[in-house]
Amino acid sequence: MRILLVGINYAPDLIGVAKYNTELCESLVDEGHEVRVITAPPYYPNWKIPTKFSASYFRATDINGVRVTRTPIYVPAQPSGGKRLIHHASFALSSMLPVTKEAFSWRPDIMLSAAPSLMSAAFVAFIARRIRAKSWLHVQDFEVDAAFDLGLLQNEYLRRVMLKTEAAIVRSFDKVSSISPQMVDRLHGKGLELGRTSEVRNWIDTSAIFPASRQTRYRRELGIPATAIVGLYSGTMSNKQGLDLAIDATAALDDSHPNIHLILAGEGPHKAKLVEMADGRSKVHFLDLQPNESFNELMATADFHLIPQKAEAADLVLPSKLGAILASGRPVIAMASRGTGLAAEVEGAGLVVPPGDSRALAAAIVKLSEEHALCKELGAEGRRRSIERWDRRTIVRRWVEEMAAMKAPFGPEPKPTLIPRAASIPVKDAVPLP
Repeated sequence: MRILLVGINYAPDLIGVAKYNTELCESLVDEGHEVRVITAPPYYPNWKIPTKFSASYFRATDINGVRVTRTPIYVPAQPSGGKRLIHHASFALSSMLPVTKEAFSWRPDIMLSAAPSLMSAAFVAFIARRIRAKSWLHVQDFEVDAAFDLGLLQNEYLRRVMLKTEAAIVRSFDKVSSISPQMVDRLHGKGLELGRTSEVRNWIDTSAIFPASRQTRYRRELGIPATAIVGLYSGTMSNKQGLDLAIDATAALDDSHPNIHLILAGEGPHKAKLVEMADGRSKVHFLDLQPNESFNELMATADFHLIPQKAEAADLVLPSKLGAILASGRPVIAMASRGTGLAAEVEGAGLVVPPGDSRALAAAIVKLSEEHALCKELGAEGRRRSIERWDRRTIVRRWVEEMAAMKAPFGPEPKPTLIPRAASIPVKDAVPLP
């Protein structure tokens, strides 16, 4: 098949949606398909375009067998709600020309749009109809809901307009998928019929992320004693994570449990604020994004992992770092309300505490620091689930099967599909997600 992906994030960005867009496209190439990508230059999570990409606009380059064309984009240094709208709008406008060119000259069978950004998705569905290609929207993040629920945007009239526009865009695609059952249910709430949706979860390479010794170079370099208990957060440091709660919880334990340390690894618009908040706290350590080759060692450094999350972010996104956490064989503490997708995934492989409650988070940290047998049991269950539910090879094959079914001119009406979770496929230069 010929597959054209339009998405704002792609390699060499290391984390978030870029990882999955890149690995999906490279896996499809490995399966024998032709894949082209229209994307923006790398900018995330630092919100800064590297200098060497400033002259590469509209030029096609080959990345591991995928033809990648980059378009200009506005990237704000401080991404407020309004500036994010302009950011996404700039990609929607600049991507129109290369999308049109590829569509009419190359004639793809499937036009795949990855959200974010939803603004560019509308044009993808429109062009797909013009060339009689099938259109597929894959929702990694409900960006409109998140912008208002997290307070980035607050105008209620604007919210109604944007939600109405979002629903119209979503319904314009032949197929729409998202990454958890709860997020698929949210799609149904936006007017999509069951037969047009699928759960296509994110994946992890369990041959690259696996249980290993806790005594790593990270402990030595950060001056963390070998006997210390280490909690780790690795990923984007933005508004919806609620990482200030993790710092508060650790600080509350300084006197009663002096052996507990916290590592925050990654980048993002809130990192400077977090560093300032932790000033003077010797048990809180910061790291930059770590390279692919040392990521498993970073994950192994932890005795437990943290997924702090604000209540407003529930079921707007399923944190993609969860797959890597489970594969590492360490328990996780997640801040999530009962009944949410995150809580359902973590139950039995970690502890779930109410979002926004730093005291409950501190109590969970103490519990795992003292109950070593429980840590071992939860970590082993997480590893088992990562192999069973988050396997990259199985998930990519189902992508291919569903695309082939869409392409078939006289196939049966597609049925609602749950694309399984489960094991691993080696891909050139795959980048594990913190």
